[in-house]
Amino acid sequence: MKIRWQVVAFDAADLESESAFWAGVLGGVVDADDDWHMVMVDGQPRIGVQLAPDHVPPDWPDGEPKQQVHLDLWVEDIDEAHARVMELGARLLQSAGDGGPDDFQVYADPAGHPFCLCWVNP
Repeated sequence: MKIRWQVVAFDAADLESESAFWAGVLGGVVDADDDWHMVMVDGQPRIGVQLAPDHVPPDWPDGEPKQQVHLDLWVEDIDEAHARVMELGARLLQSAGDGGPDDFQVYADPAGHPFCLCWVNP
C-alpha cells in the first residue's frame, strides 16, 4: 500500500476560524468547501477541518469529553512560536515543565483541540 498524503482532520463547529488558525500556524492556505476545509502547505494537504455543528471541545486534561488526539509541533524558538499561536487564537493550557533536556507547553486551538509546542533546551 502506498500512502500519498497523511492528513489529520479536526472536527469544528466554526470551520473558518479553525482552518484559518491551522493555516496560520503551518504557513499555508485554506481550500474551502461547504462542510470541509483543507489546509494546504506548498500545494500539499496537511490538516483537514470537518464541519461538526455539535462539536464539544475536549476538557483537557481530566474532564469530559476527554482528549482523543493531539499534535506535537517541535519548534526552534518557543517564544516566537508561542507569540504566533496566541496571535492566531490559541489558549495556553499548561506552561512549560521542569526545564529538562526537552520541554513543551500545551495549548488549545480555536475549537478547543489540545496541541503542544515542544522544543529541545540548549
